[in-house]
Amino acid sequence: MKMPVMNAVVQVLKSEGVDAAFGCPGAAILPLYKAMEEEGGIDHLIVRHEEGATHMADGWARTNGRVGVAIGTSGPAGTNMITGLYTAMADSIPMVCITGQAVSTALDKEAFQAVDIVGCATPVTKWAVQIKEAATAPWIFREAFRIARSGRPGPVLVDIPLDVAKQFIEYDAALDSPLPVAVVEPHAPRVEKALDLLLTAERPLILAGGGVIIADAAPELRELVSYLGIPVQVTLMGKGAVDEDDPLYAGMTGVQTSQRYGNASFLESDLVLAVGARFGDRHTGTLDVYRGDRKFIHVDIESTQLGRVFEPDLGIVSDAKLFLRALLAAAKARGVAGRGPAAWASRVTSLKTSLTRREDFDSVPIKAPRVYKEINELFDASTYFVTAIGLYQIWGGQHQKAYQPRRYQVCGQAGPLGWEIPAAIGVKTALRKTEPDAEVVGIVGDYGFHFLVEELAVGAQYDVPFVLIMLNNEYLGLIRQASIGYEMNYQVDIHYDEYGTDNVKIMEAYGCSGRRVFAPDEIRPTLEWARKQAAATNRPVLVEIMIEREANTPHGPAIDAVREFEPLPEPQSQP
Repeated sequence: MKMPVMNAVVQVLKSEGVDAAFGCPGAAILPLYKAMEEEGGIDHLIVRHEEGATHMADGWARTNGRVGVAIGTSGPAGTNMITGLYTAMADSIPMVCITGQAVSTALDKEAFQAVDIVGCATPVTKWAVQIKEAATAPWIFREAFRIARSGRPGPVLVDIPLDVAKQFIEYDAALDSPLPVAVVEPHAPRVEKALDLLLTAERPLILAGGGVIIADAAPELRELVSYLGIPVQVTLMGKGAVDEDDPLYAGMTGVQTSQRYGNASFLESDLVLAVGARFGDRHTGTLDVYRGDRKFIHVDIESTQLGRVFEPDLGIVSDAKLFLRALLAAAKARGVAGRGPAAWASRVTSLKTSLTRREDFDSVPIKAPRVYKEINELFDASTYFVTAIGLYQIWGGQHQKAYQPRRYQVCGQAGPLGWEIPAAIGVKTALRKTEPDAEVVGIVGDYGFHFLVEELAVGAQYDVPFVLIMLNNEYLGLIRQASIGYEMNYQVDIHYDEYGTDNVKIMEAYGCSGRRVFAPDEIRPTLEWARKQAAATNRPVLVEIMIEREANTPHGPAIDAVREFEPLPEPQSQP
């Protein structure tokens, strides 16, 4: 049947699982908006900045595992999306960004808002394409969704010239369906070899990266860990793949987001099975220390990831879920339940109880670890947390617990300032139909808060409630950096009362509310107030916690050289 091409596109979007989109209308993309209005079925949130749209689609996709959609018009709308595309590419988040474009005949004439957005987006997408013939639109969008979710997921950009968007095509949705995504199964002999290496190791560790979350493989991972009795760690992107209260949880290794016992356990290990991890530099630190004499098995769905940072002893190309399922089946076939060396598991438990960091500070100004102590004790395992880049990301990795997959959303590699507010809106939007009462909590710094603060208006306009916790060390731009690399000492030379920004007033200006906290004993009651206030007003609520100005984090150049800035607790005696 004959129909407007954009109506066909909207029908494709809906059949691909899109029930919400985020964007900003403009002349060149209006045919798509008209089609969305006519077809129905897709909720749309109008953003205040196109970068915010991409981060909302990002948070939406991280929460439900589907392909997020962001929409913008021609010219700067697309270039504003580049940061969001880069973030999604870096963290393997499936997304389709749709941009309007000047008419085809004007593309080589420097017309108004006619930019080569395909050329701009190509380095930060899995595929960037411009629709040149209207009849190809449904198939280009089918391919866009297939590429976005296949293999290592990531973003795609589709650019639509205005004259193409206004045409009619033959399309029948009843005869169409999503394109199949190839299944990446592990090579059976390599699975058996991996099991051999695990069974012969004396101090093995399993390392779960973000790929375990993306593949929805947490159940298989937990069953494997329990069956074999082998300690397990997570990367920053893998937080939530394992319940951090599990006796076999061995923490996080790294030069920033890590625990003392995590680094110690890793340094004592003799074999690491890494599943869906990319060996990022903030995880590994200095490679000669990280590698040591231990062996590595690296499992990744993308073949080019194997050997990218260093050559593993065994590489396996596979979907994380299918690999863990195959490894568990192989282990059960051999009947090797409880293979993990008891002495090694006991040693990891000993390290967990003795190599901790202090959190029970009562001093004023507040120390950051105390904030995370209150967060861990107040919010339950089902809470969805959203956090981004900066000192608070490091503190979060070191102190905040995660218990379930997709409950700890963090932009790991790109680290765009301002990600938290739009991402939290995307997370809450994704939960509206499946978990409408689920709590969403964003954690932000006072500097990053200002980058996309205008998206608070979206939360107020569309009744998107969440709690926003700000750690404010009065970082307002004047920083003395004592040294470079990981040996950073953040100090600020300005005073809040003199030059600071009233963030509570900013919240009120956007129709939201907030309170400021100065003392540790104020944190819990203020957070409890914020939870009730968010539910009552259906809007974002800020809790601004004033922490010490010279606020440092434990960090270092290598996993055996992390400098501790705070006094450590006394080692606990073993029963």
